[in-house]
Parts: sequence; C-alpha cells; structure tokens
Amino acid sequence: MNFVKSILSEWMHDNLVRKIIRNSGYLFIGNTLSMVVQSVLTARLLGILGFGIIGTIISFASNINRLLSFRMGELVGKYVAQYLAEGRKELASAALKAAALTETLTSLAAYLLLVLSAPLAARYIVKDASAAALIIVYGLALLANFVTETSTGFLQVSGHFRSQGVINFVQSMVTALVIVYAFLVKGDIWLVMGAYLLGKSINGLALAGLAFYWARRVMGADWLRAPIKTLPERRQFWGFAVSTNLSGTITMLTRDNEEVWISFLLSPLQTGYYKAAKALINLVMLPITPFIGATYPELTRAVAEKAWPRLHGFLRRLTIIAGLWTGAVTLGLLVLGRWLITTFYGTDFAPSFPALIILLVGFGLANTFYWNRNLLLSLNLPNYPLKVISIVGVLKILLTFLLVPLFGYLAEAVLLSAFQAISVALLARRGLGEVRSQERQGEPSP
Repeated sequence: MNFVKSILSEWMHDNLVRKIIRNSGYLFIGNTLSMVVQSVLTARLLGILGFGIIGTIISFASNINRLLSFRMGELVGKYVAQYLAEGRKELASAALKAAALTETLTSLAAYLLLVLSAPLAARYIVKDASAAALIIVYGLALLANFVTETSTGFLQVSGHFRSQGVINFVQSMVTALVIVYAFLVKGDIWLVMGAYLLGKSINGLALAGLAFYWARRVMGADWLRAPIKTLPERRQFWGFAVSTNLSGTITMLTRDNEEVWISFLLSPLQTGYYKAAKALINLVMLPITPFIGATYPELTRAVAEKAWPRLHGFLRRLTIIAGLWTGAVTLGLLVLGRWLITTFYGTDFAPSFPALIILLVGFGLANTFYWNRNLLLSLNLPNYPLKVISIVGVLKILLTFLLVPLFGYLAEAVLLSAFQAISVALLARRGLGEVRSQERQGEPSP
C-alpha cells in the first residue's frame, strides 16, 4: 500500500506524466463510445456472419491504405517536433508540407488500388461477389482521410489533444447514432457500413481542417510555400519515411490483417468470433492507445535535448501506469469475459471467449510496453523495429497458412499473441538498453 501511495504521489508531482494522462484522456472518451455502442449493436443487428463481413471489409480497406502509407504521423512526430524544438520553423514547415503532399498522393493511389482489387477481395476473401460494391463505397473513407496521419501527427506535436478528442467524440457519436437508428429499424449491412463511412469521413476532414488552421498559427500563413528542398539530410528524411512504410506494411500483414486472413483461409463466420474477441481486447487497449500518440512527441523532445535521466524515469513511470491498468483489466476479463461476451454480443458469440484469453497474453505485454517502437524512432533507430518485425512477422505468416486451416481461428489468436510478445520484448529491450547506455555515457543519441 505504501508503495502504491508513493507512486501516486510521484505521478501527481510529475508535470510530464500528468500532461500525458490529461492529453490521453481527451482521446479516451470517443474510443470508449466507439467500442461499447458500435461494436455491440452491430453484432446484435447483423449476427456473427454479418459482423464478420463488416470486420473483413473494414480491415481490407484499411490495410490497402496501410500498404501504401508512409506513417506520416511518425515522420511528423520525429522531424516537425525536432525542428520546432530547435526553433527552425521553416524546416518544420517544409517537413509538414512534404508529409501532407506524400500522404495525399498515397491516399489517391490506395483508393485506386482498392477499386481495382475489390472484385477479387469480394470473391476470395469475403466469399460474396456482391460485397465488391460495399468495399468500393467504404473505400471512399480513404479519400476523406487524405492527410489524417499528417494532421494527427502535427496536432500531437503542437499539443492540441483536446481538439482531437472532440473530433473523435463527435465522429463516434454520429456513427453510434446512425447504428442505433439502424438497430431500431432493423436496417441492413448497407446502413451500418454507411454509418462507419460517415464517421470516418467526419474524422478525416475535421482533422485536416484543424491541422491546417493550427499550422498557420504555429508556423505562419506561408508555411505551405516552404520549399521542400531546404530540408537538410533529405536522404535520411525520406529513408525514415520508407523505413516506417515497410515496418507498417509488415505490421499490417502480421498484426492488423487478422480478419482478412481468417476470412480468406476459413470463413467470415469464424472472423465474426475472432472480431468479438478483439473488440473486448480493446478494453485493455482503450486508455493506453491514446498514450502512444501523446507520448511520442515527448520522447522526441527528450532525445533532442539529450535529457537521458528524465527520459529513463519517464519511461519507468509510464510503464507502471500501463502495467497496473493492463493487469486490472486482464484479471477482470478472465473472470467476467465469458459473461460479457454472451450478455452483450449474444450467446452465439460464446466461442469467442477462448480467443480472448489467448490474446490477453500478447496484447497485455504490448500494452504495458506500448512505447517500444516510438522510443526507437525517437532514438533514430527506425531500422531495428523493421528487422525485428520482418523476421518475426514472416515466421508468423508462414505458420498462419500452415496452422489456421487445420486448427481454426484459435490458431491465429495464438500466433498473434506470440508475435506481439516476442516483437515487443525485443524492441523494448533494445530501446531501454540504448537509453541506459546514453545515460551512462552522457552522449547524444545516434
């Protein structure tokens, strides 16, 4: 008890930790509403098969975007934050402009690829040729989110978490209200998909408008005129973008593509079971997910200032916070998970419970050390996560094709949990080792 009181007292006097918790709180409300209302009512309305189809389509469209995405939020969090901290607004403007233009082009390319691949995806993944139209329509969300990664990264760097929270809340509320309406009138899958598309569009367009507004305020009205060629070390800049793209693509194929793999190898029905388990896992992730974006700019600033002892202590405190929450929710789901699934989703979803228990292992570790990859990016070590995720990810994909057709969606849960545990442990170990080394030597990061 004294240990807990000591930790709480330390947090209360740590302005940086308090700032992270406050900023994350702004993003938490919308995420909670999204999980509780949207997921449960969609499952109740469409049943297991419809729930699986919705999940597969959303996952497929999102992953087409991730395939071409350069994860501009991370690039903005690294370079724009660094240049602003150094007082070099022209370079910050050039970096933000380069990120926005690149993301716009990749969003257009992603939608074109989605349209071209929709018939094949409908036939072989969703296993319903008529789903091609659903895929193409939902894919319009890619166009509405043409600079979402860039916008989110800049709003985080400039400290506008409350505005992001408001936008997230509004889009979640709109989506939830349309889904409630669909539930009451017993609407079809088109109405539900329209709700998700509307929410995604509101989110993307609002974030873009807000980011461009604050960019003018922070960097001046002429920030869009900043020449990209003025960026120093352009090879390193674009190398960072390519590295995060490759890392994101591998992560997409291994961690964020589960619904697509299960639907392709098995059926949308088993995808429905798996998606319900993943939805409850969000209870573990909900408060921590906003921490990722809120923490990244602070990590970058600490590294830029070579404040190694402060960074080390910061990571320790955040790990304890995440670990305490993760442990508490994990214990709750072990006891109440089956009841939550059958009560809210329905008795037909009871087979989701074993997958939930399996996923708790990997996601629990990833949640506790959620800062693992962003720390390495802040330390200018983007290639190490790429190597780790590539090696572990390729092994996971090979085992997916071998084991999932034989043992079903539970095999995919085991593989994902193992992938999370192994990759996170390796990345966190390397990042902490680098911080300790720099702290001992008092030298700048590589």
